[in-house]
Amino acid sequence: MTALGKLFRATAFRLALAILALSAIGAGLVLAVIAWQVISVVNGEIEQTIDAEAKGLIDTYMEGGLRQLGAVIEMRARQPGASLYLLTDFGGDPLAGNVQQIPLGVLDRPGFLPIGYSTNVKGDRSRQALVGIYLLSGGLRLLIGHDLGDRARIEKVMVRALAISLVFFAALAALGALFVARRVLRRIDAINISAHRIMAGDLTQRLPVSGSGDELDRLAEGLNEMLARIGELMQGLREVSDNIAHDLRTPLTRLRNHAEAALAFGGDAAAYRTALEKTIEESDALIKIFNALLLIARAEAGGGVEAQSFDVGEAVRSVAELYEPIAEEEGVDLKVETKGALTVLGNRELVAQTIANLVDNALKYGAPEAGAEVKPEVVISARRVGASVEFAIADRGPGIDLADRARVLERFVRLEGSRSRPGSGLGLSLAAAVARMHGGTVELEDNHPGLRVCVALPAEEESPRLPAPASGGVHERHAG
Repeated sequence: MTALGKLFRATAFRLALAILALSAIGAGLVLAVIAWQVISVVNGEIEQTIDAEAKGLIDTYMEGGLRQLGAVIEMRARQPGASLYLLTDFGGDPLAGNVQQIPLGVLDRPGFLPIGYSTNVKGDRSRQALVGIYLLSGGLRLLIGHDLGDRARIEKVMVRALAISLVFFAALAALGALFVARRVLRRIDAINISAHRIMAGDLTQRLPVSGSGDELDRLAEGLNEMLARIGELMQGLREVSDNIAHDLRTPLTRLRNHAEAALAFGGDAAAYRTALEKTIEESDALIKIFNALLLIARAEAGGGVEAQSFDVGEAVRSVAELYEPIAEEEGVDLKVETKGALTVLGNRELVAQTIANLVDNALKYGAPEAGAEVKPEVVISARRVGASVEFAIADRGPGIDLADRARVLERFVRLEGSRSRPGSGLGLSLAAAVARMHGGTVELEDNHPGLRVCVALPAEEESPRLPAPASGGVHERHAG
């Protein structure tokens, strides 16, 4: 397709033509209204002139009679540029004037009306005039009129102006449409080039933005944000693949070693049992890792999850009840603090899993070292803060350095102090993914001493208020 053909087929070209065509129609209507108004003013001036002249002639007739009226009409009719005059008797026969022929029945219709006429001047053609018909005593009829040649010339001027305007608008429409279409096509071609590069695999490409802030810029900015998100997901997928390759190698190797050790023990049933138990333990750990990865992927995808209204405080209390026996075994004092109804709109399963992972981390890594003066304690709290519902898990452990807090929210990241303990490094990553899915945030703070993980989720506005806990205030439960 030629460049000119692309221009003519462009939506911008057609839209510009349509807008300018509508503008031309509007201009034509304006000129038509102006012409009608001008003609109305001219007709009004003519009618006023005719009325004034008729009043004078009627006064002449009343004072001097028919002979005086006829003499005045004949005198005025012979003057250059004279108006139209016709005086007839009751039978319609002419008595004086310069009008030779008028349409039948005109003299029987008093008032103003346009007519065609011819004068008694030799060679004069039929013309148009605006006349006034007046009935005099004795059955006489008086016609006074003005030729409409001037009005016809005004109409011609207005028609010519309208035609010139339409031609001007047509030319302007063509030039404007070509300019707009070429400009839009250049930008669309640039966007297509970037799109083809992206489809070829270069996800670092972005659609060009001119900076004008128009609809194409807004579209490009929205698509660029989408591309950036796709790039993040692809990068995350690559990181997950790499992390799986590295971090799952060790548990899989242990799993294989346990199986080989069982075969090496020969017929010892106790050794077989011990090896199988270790194999099952390693398998459960692998299943937990894969379940956590699936939950993170599900949360980051943002689709396929059921959203419902639920009380975060109730979810916190349910998780605390689940972990009370474990806290007792670890000798940790587990406290729960919730107040009021804390309703959010989201996926209860994912939020509850996040709370459980954070509590599990706090129990494993948050207990003080042996001989420490700080009492082993983990506090799970939930409260309303402005437009958000926050739940936090605070421990009394060694905490996390400020420089490492952003890094530990990534998948499979485990700090040096935690590598000797069981875990996969996915708990905080899951919390961050679930928070992003719900439009919330995760903050790691000092607990002086220890770590406080705070997750903020948008509160559901105008949601039904759920009943508060039976105690009516701060709900606490101790374990250990």
